[in-house]
Amino acid sequence: MPALHMTRVAVGCADYPALQARIANYAQGGEIRFTTRFKPKRADELIGGKLHFIVKHTLVARVEILRFDDRSDGRIDIVCVAALERIHPQPKRAHQGWRYLADADAPKGVDEGEGLADLPPELYRELAELMLI
Repeated sequence: MPALHMTRVAVGCADYPALQARIANYAQGGEIRFTTRFKPKRADELIGGKLHFIVKHTLVARVEILRFDDRSDGRIDIVCVAALERIHPQPKRAHQGWRYLADADAPKGVDEGEGLADLPPELYRELAELMLI
């Protein structure tokens, strides 16, 4: 796994199911595109990494970054796999645009066999703060 990832706020998404529905709605051919104004300086390091989404000041999910495509209007598309992966919720302040995230700081994926993926993010966060999970 690459050592570099990105974070991005999921604007307008109230929770994980809303983000999941948005990804499913905008996916085309197994890919989804997110537009940004500038190409990251470390774009080559990000390919194969993950784009993590912030919902209500919490990292909740991620998708794999495939490539960066130039658009005719001068913007850049971040092209990702349209398969959303739920992660262990981790507090993260909202920001504009995107930010780099080192692999050591990235949350791990939720193991579907544990049933933790079914917990609401707020409950999961409280249990994690109490060190019960």
